[in-house]
Amino acid sequence: MNFVKRAGLSLWARKGRTLITLATFLVISVMVVAGVLINDATAQAEQDAKRSVGAEVNLEMDMSAMGAGGGGGMQAPRIDPATVDKLGALPQVQKYTYSMWDRAILKGKYKLVDGGPKTQTMGPGGTAATGVLDSSLLPDFRNGKFTLLAGKHLTVADKDKKQLLIEVRLAQKNGLKVGDKITLTGNDEKTTADFTVAGIYRDPRPSTEPEPENFLSPANLMYGTVGGISALESEGKGPLQVGKATFLLQDADVQGAFKEEAKRIAGAALNGFKLDANDKAIKQMTGPLKSIRSTATVAMWLMGLAGAAVLALLVNLAVKQRDKEYGVLLAMGEKKSKLIAQQALEIVLVAVAAIGLSSLFAPTLTQSAGQALLGKEAAAAERKIDSWQPPAPGSTGIDQGIDPNDKPVENADPIDTITVALDRADLTTVGGIGLGIGLLATAIPAGAVLRLSPRTILTKGK
Repeated sequence: MNFVKRAGLSLWARKGRTLITLATFLVISVMVVAGVLINDATAQAEQDAKRSVGAEVNLEMDMSAMGAGGGGGMQAPRIDPATVDKLGALPQVQKYTYSMWDRAILKGKYKLVDGGPKTQTMGPGGTAATGVLDSSLLPDFRNGKFTLLAGKHLTVADKDKKQLLIEVRLAQKNGLKVGDKITLTGNDEKTTADFTVAGIYRDPRPSTEPEPENFLSPANLMYGTVGGISALESEGKGPLQVGKATFLLQDADVQGAFKEEAKRIAGAALNGFKLDANDKAIKQMTGPLKSIRSTATVAMWLMGLAGAAVLALLVNLAVKQRDKEYGVLLAMGEKKSKLIAQQALEIVLVAVAAIGLSSLFAPTLTQSAGQALLGKEAAAAERKIDSWQPPAPGSTGIDQGIDPNDKPVENADPIDTITVALDRADLTTVGGIGLGIGLLATAIPAGAVLRLSPRTILTKGK
């Protein structure tokens, strides 16, 4: 009788032991299936989150490099717009924008909105004018904090025009509407240029709340075309240099390739800057997913190792209980390798049955359990976001133990839903893990079979 037929008869004859082994393997299979399904579901949810947010890389000042040049000064680095344009032309980039800052002064009949700090940090009529290549890519517009009420965004096509976006309160105070002209004076208080109001936007912050970056009333902030803001610079000083840039990539997976190409093209021009992947929104959204994934992975491996140990004990016990059977078979000339193969086959048959059964109900159980666990993690993340308080106006927050960089990203709610689905690839993975556990469980008892002596078993019962 071949060992395959003996394996089937042995499983049928020892129904109690077979059921115990099946139950053990079923528990292992369910946990393995659950771990694989949660890993797949969370990975898919993370990928969807990346697609919804978009891959973004920011060119920003590297604060750790400030003053490191040995001159003892703290001078903000600048980079030529032409260099940034070369980076924006790389194939990994979908869209890009950059910004440059200067002081602009309103004179004559135009007045700033009252509010903000009492001290005029930029002098009478002075405010911050930021030149941008594409205003629609500014973070506050992208996340919905700022709303364009009238007109249009500043685009690359407007680069060399003199156009402005102004806040609605500033427009109302001066009776300005889209298409009107406004004269601005540059930082030297001599150079002037006439700008056209291209759009009017709303900043929800109160006019009395100083904007933290420029310490001005938010109602007085302006955004202009890069060519227009550069025109306010004194003659002989050349165009303004870029202080910050944002690159929206085609896909999150090309961040590494983009950074390498950017460093190669820009070279020393990047000194004082860092290319920082702005994945804060993605991290905020996917935090709960990572938590349940790690929990499921740890549980899967612990259950797998524990199950392998239990199965090894069961198989080892079966070997001792079947000493006489093996002794007779060995005396009849059966090879020890076939006895080991029979043990492995018995385990494999039980494993296949357990995996088949687990695939029927494990997805439903995983969906319910995973959703409940994710719901708790997402709720905890939401409470943490809601509890964050910004530093007091005019304060960095450091003395209060508040890090402004910890400010939650708006419109990036933690993901609280996953969809579990079992496909053929998952079954293959589970089958491979299950069979591996089964074969591991037979490895130790195999040593006992190799030590069997038919004469000793049959004459002494050992």
